[in-house]
Amino acid sequence: MEEKQQQIIEAAVKQILLAIGEDPERPGVKNTPKRVAKMYGEVFASLTEPEFDDYALFDSLNTDDMVLVKDIQFYSMCEHHLLPFFGNVHIAYVPDQKKVLGLSKLPRLVNYCAKRPSVQEDLTIMIADKLVANVPVKGVAVAIEAEHMCMTMRGVKSPHSVTKTFHYQGVFKTDPERKRDFLRAIQS
Repeated sequence: MEEKQQQIIEAAVKQILLAIGEDPERPGVKNTPKRVAKMYGEVFASLTEPEFDDYALFDSLNTDDMVLVKDIQFYSMCEHHLLPFFGNVHIAYVPDQKKVLGLSKLPRLVNYCAKRPSVQEDLTIMIADKLVANVPVKGVAVAIEAEHMCMTMRGVKSPHSVTKTFHYQGVFKTDPERKRDFLRAIQS
């Protein structure tokens, strides 16, 4: 994060502290604006980083079988309340052109996509779209299970409720058996 961005966030947080009736000079919160600005630099890093392009491909004999990486832990920030949502992402794809993606690239992609204000529904689609655009695949399936602090801490106050979102492209959208295989695999 650039110094100018850091300063703007610090000033805004100080104003928030004043607005809620807190003394921004009180010892316990005096450094809160700096800490929040630093944290925002981390949790919103994708907004200032270059586009994710770390799609290492390897030759493979696999031409038609599903590759699944499940339980990829993530956190993101709800764009409506700037509160965290977090959980697990499950990604499957069917390779094309006898190429497979390096397995560590899927968690890296999830991390990149999640480090911005978003909603879970859009995050699910963004992950799939980036894979389809950058990796030779016959299809992609993405499922996200997450708890939203905007539902836990405020409003309905429903702790531990889980939101599940799904997105399918290619053979996962056109072939019901492939979709069933994906759904069975993420349940086990």
